[in-house]
Amino acid sequence: MGTLEASGIDDCRFCQIANNKTDTEILLSDDELVCFRDMKPGATHHYLVIPRMHISNCKTLKMDNIPLVERMEQMGRRILETNKVCSLDDVRLGFHLPPFSSVPHLHLHALAPASKMNLKSQLRYGQQSYWFITVDKVLSQLKTHGKVK
Repeated sequence: MGTLEASGIDDCRFCQIANNKTDTEILLSDDELVCFRDMKPGATHHYLVIPRMHISNCKTLKMDNIPLVERMEQMGRRILETNKVCSLDDVRLGFHLPPFSSVPHLHLHALAPASKMNLKSQLRYGQQSYWFITVDKVLSQLKTHGKVK
């Protein structure tokens, strides 16, 4: 499943969060995934969903990772629902494409309301962003091509 990186995991900020080695508040978690607030929010509601297992980024995903990505999306939607986001039609769920990933550990951004994001956030996470790919596109490419193009 994805690219496992045994070396350097101790240095990965998100691996530390997933293993409860930081004071980051965990909002949702299960055996496979962890959800917490983004440190630099791009919207009123901005959460990250990460796998506990170290996977570098969305470009390392393969067809057998489809269930993982679907569960990440479900957790992203669940945290938005839990926080009473007005409209689940006004959200952005997706990943940054390398080399534009701030942390080299797969993380799904769940942002809302998308319509209220400022210009800087629109450039990073909006529909016209060159370095942000929606979870729907990731799943479509994995199902069609077995990888993220």
